[in-house]
Amino acid sequence: MGSGVDRREVLQGVAAAGVAGVMGSGPTVARQVAPALFVSHGSPMTALDADEYPQALKRFGEGVGPVKALVVVSAHWETDARVHVTAMAAPPLVYDFYGFPEEMYRLRYPVPGAPDLSSDVVARLTAAGVPAVAETERGLDHGVWVPLRHAFPEARVPVIQVALPAGASPAAVAKMGEALRPLRADGVLLMGSGGVVHNLRRVNFRSKLASVEPWAAEFDAWVAGKLAARDFVGLQSWRDAPNAQVAHPSPEHWLPIYFVLGAALAEDRLTPVFEGFHHGTLSMRSFALRA
Repeated sequence: MGSGVDRREVLQGVAAAGVAGVMGSGPTVARQVAPALFVSHGSPMTALDADEYPQALKRFGEGVGPVKALVVVSAHWETDARVHVTAMAAPPLVYDFYGFPEEMYRLRYPVPGAPDLSSDVVARLTAAGVPAVAETERGLDHGVWVPLRHAFPEARVPVIQVALPAGASPAAVAKMGEALRPLRADGVLLMGSGGVVHNLRRVNFRSKLASVEPWAAEFDAWVAGKLAARDFVGLQSWRDAPNAQVAHPSPEHWLPIYFVLGAALAEDRLTPVFEGFHHGTLSMRSFALRA
């Protein structure tokens, strides 16, 4: 942390003080503050759905109040050496999935970018010891635009995507959220998009409503318990959780949760956005931190 305070000491304060101790002790902000949001984005096919999960995202978007912009970390973009930040005035969509119905590749989400805000994000990350650079070619992947099409369907709010650092630790990703946390006071919603349980080898692709596998339910319950207890120290030790290696054979879908926790404010309350499973093993658990 830039203040020199040991990160584990800060996180331990959470266990004692709840959300009031999350990731720092900055001054209380009296004005309206944008939330920090974690979404489990699931299958790209949720872009075409109209069931409980997209309805929950829609309700969140309708109730969030004015949002100046969105800054999103997705599981589907990792960069080496420096973190890349989209900086185009009109970011294109990346259709980073294969073998899906043709309709999926015709979907559009023509949100504007925000080059000035991108420059600010790059500067804040770099100042916090996370080297970053503007990206002017790659657009928004499905971990970004699929959930946002439901939450903000009018596509008017500017969107910036920030890459995960390849091989990052939970603490390193939390540091990114911490560096960008002040943007929330300016109406910028910070979002992590991944999955609480994500193992494509164990997904029941035949049935979206398949019975939940016990191992997936157990890991999801462990996460829910840690969040409810504000035990963010324990969440950093996720590899010790029951069935952790099955729930996440690789960590990229899990890591965006730390971007959100790193962005937490002292006055935040943790509120559920959606709880449930798709395809037997994909936890769609999503939540917001709201001041």
